[in-house]
Amino acid sequence: MVSRLVALFLLILALPLLALLALLVRLSMGRPVIFRQIRSGKNGADFVLIKFRSMNDARDAQGELLPDADRTTTVGSLLRRTRLDELPGLLNVVRGEMNFVGPRPLLPHTIAQKGQAGRRRGEVRPGLTGWAQVNGNTLLTLDEKMALDIWYIDNRDVWLDLQIILRTLLVMVGGERRTGSAVRETGN
Repeated sequence: MVSRLVALFLLILALPLLALLALLVRLSMGRPVIFRQIRSGKNGADFVLIKFRSMNDARDAQGELLPDADRTTTVGSLLRRTRLDELPGLLNVVRGEMNFVGPRPLLPHTIAQKGQAGRRRGEVRPGLTGWAQVNGNTLLTLDEKMALDIWYIDNRDVWLDLQIILRTLLVMVGGERRTGSAVRETGN
């Protein structure tokens, strides 16, 4: 309940920034400004993840979507690098669908494909940020992220959550890098 109230306070406090970012997305990509997608939450319950849109809908000659890297706009890249695309997700925290810290929510079919590891991730509420996100995120394979998420579930406590929040702020400023923690927890 405390995290939901804190998220509501932060959401209200961030309204001017949210409005500015929404305007930037609107001017660079058009509508919609918000990206919505079904993700798997605690105990496998589906919910609608919300974040700022970071990609356009560019397609090839056959009408197929271009690869993500080709559709990510300059504004989208900036939002992703600084994690500001996740700010609307505070509403998911207010609703009780997510926490500030936990495994990032995945698509339901990805959770199903991962079997027992996917079900383990569902033992906790997903987070806006998590252990895998501060240990390499896009520089990691899905299996490495899953191993880090399970390590987090087995070792989580308030101090680890605070460390993850602090490290998230550092990633927002300095960008992603694969850390030694990623290698240790995954055994690679």
